[in-house]
Amino acid sequence: MTIIYAILIFCLLIFVHEFGHFIVAKACGVKVNEFAIGMGPAFFKKQKGETQYSLRIFPIGGYCAMEGEDEDSEDERAFNNKPAWQRALVLGAGAFMNLLTAILLMIIIAFWAGQASTTIDVVTEDSPAYEAGIQHGDQIVAVDGTEIDEWNDIIGAIGNKEEETADITVLRDGSELTLTSRLVYDEEVERNRIGITPVIEHNVLAAVPAGVKNTWNMTVMMYDIIKKLFTGEVSTKELSGPVGIVYAVNDTAKAGAIYVVYLAALLSLNLAIMNMLPFPALDGGRLLFLLIRKITGKRVTDEMEGKIHFIGIVLLMMLMVYVTWNDIVKFIVPFFS
Repeated sequence: MTIIYAILIFCLLIFVHEFGHFIVAKACGVKVNEFAIGMGPAFFKKQKGETQYSLRIFPIGGYCAMEGEDEDSEDERAFNNKPAWQRALVLGAGAFMNLLTAILLMIIIAFWAGQASTTIDVVTEDSPAYEAGIQHGDQIVAVDGTEIDEWNDIIGAIGNKEEETADITVLRDGSELTLTSRLVYDEEVERNRIGITPVIEHNVLAAVPAGVKNTWNMTVMMYDIIKKLFTGEVSTKELSGPVGIVYAVNDTAKAGAIYVVYLAALLSLNLAIMNMLPFPALDGGRLLFLLIRKITGKRVTDEMEGKIHFIGIVLLMMLMVYVTWNDIVKFIVPFFS
């Protein structure tokens, strides 16, 4: 199952990325010579119109080969002959589709996990809330007179309060009641508690903003890690490649299918962010050259840019070898020792 999960995740994310390039290229009238999923020799090929569609034996990559992408072409429909704004749309479409995929997967996770509402589900017996008269079904609308919009507001208002009591305003049977509860400090979670748990709602409308918010938080975290890689706060030995991802899939699959979905969202967002870095051969590097050439005119030729991107591909392959070796040392060597 680990291998199946890993292949499905790789193929899904690669397909989404390359399909983004493909549909925008077609929409802009760019000639697409081949749309391939996987790398290496092809085991399936089909020519439809001007484009060859293929599946290749190694599910670790893919490409959307456009006419004039890395070389000069006289074809009026070649990528290099299209306006700069159209080329920018084509280049950014892959990362955008991966970002969109990550958001959709995070929305699915948010819906599955549910959102904590401000309505109380369980009141622990003999807890401060129980003693104060708070009941199942009460909706907390204010704490110490401050309006409550979501469960996190309740945690913040109660958890960090320095006084020994809090005034909890609840909505019960259409009427508001204000009840005074004492606070108990929980050493384990390092905040005050009163002994209540919320009703968990599985609502699509609530899951959408939660999924977007969680994707944003994950994006900030990833950029922070990239920053720490450059400053040396995080070692390059922490980087992982396909082998590490397979082991991560194995670990998450043991925890349950929803954790595999979360890993897929994480990898999709990672693919979007990494591809937009301003490095040769990556989409971000190509966008950077597009800007440079817009400013400098014909000083940078298609052939010159193609050679620089080729160097970038070589460096990326070297990085792949390095991270694969890291994975072997971290995961495979200890297994046999």
